[in-house]
This record gives sequence, C-alpha cells and structure tokens, in this order.
Amino acid sequence: METLVPTAVQRHCRIHVVTRHATEFVDLTDRLEALVASACTQSGLMSVQTLHTTTAIIVNEHEPLLLDDFHSLLDRAAPADADYRHDDLAVRTVNLTADERTNGHSHCRSLLLGTSVCLNIVDGTLQLGQWQRVFLVELDGPRTRDVSVLLFGEARP
Repeated sequence: METLVPTAVQRHCRIHVVTRHATEFVDLTDRLEALVASACTQSGLMSVQTLHTTTAIIVNEHEPLLLDDFHSLLDRAAPADADYRHDDLAVRTVNLTADERTNGHSHCRSLLLGTSVCLNIVDGTLQLGQWQRVFLVELDGPRTRDVSVLLFGEARP
C-alpha cells in the first residue's frame, strides 16, 4: 500500500501598498487569500507583518462608519498636534533622515495596534470570521509601504 506524504508549502512575498492619506485602513484580505490559493495550500499558517514603525496590521470589520470610529479613536489616543519628544529635532540625535517627519503621534498609535497577525489556513481557506478582514493601517501617510507575508503548511493533495 502506498502512503501519500503531504508536500510542504513555503512561500514568502512582499505586498507593496501605496497609501493616499495620513491615516488609512488598507484591506489586504483579497491579496492574502489569492496567495493561499496560488500556493495550493491545504492547511498551515500565514504570518503577515508590516515592515514599518508607523503602520500596523489588524483584523477587524470593513465597515465605513466603523473605520471612521477607529480613525477618531486613534486621534484621541495620540493627537497629531500634541507634543512628542520624538519630534523635537533640537534634542533628538538618533535615527534621523534628511526628510525627517514630525510623526511622534504615528509611532505612539502603532504601539497600540501591533505589527503582525498570524492566520490559520484550513481546507485551503484563511480562517476568518464572517466580517473579519485583514488591514494594513497607515499612520503616517501618504507613503509607499511593504508588508512581509510568510506562508507555510501542507499543499493540497
């Protein structure tokens, strides 16, 4: 009797995102589902990680009024017009670039949200609830951003 051994799936890619607003919720779900399908993944895990300190990765509902509420919550939690030591370029001496932004609020907001999510794949499908979507949250845009995606598991028979 022949025994079938599942084939391992390992894939890494970067998703490039161009944002248009200072704060923006970019739905990545369709792109992530397409990666699962193109890799012929039956079961496994997908790690989704932002490569920037002023962005976040979250799972939540894609409902326009709720996204407005999230934006308002972030504005209240870390207002753009508050004083941040990070923005005082007369004092700050590390990690400076020629085009340095005053973005202390963006860093504080990202601290509240997180940089990655790990998603289960079962029967060739991302395991998301009925209303769940995966978002890149831009907190210091507009900018060009990269998201690292690592997929590993077993291939479809």
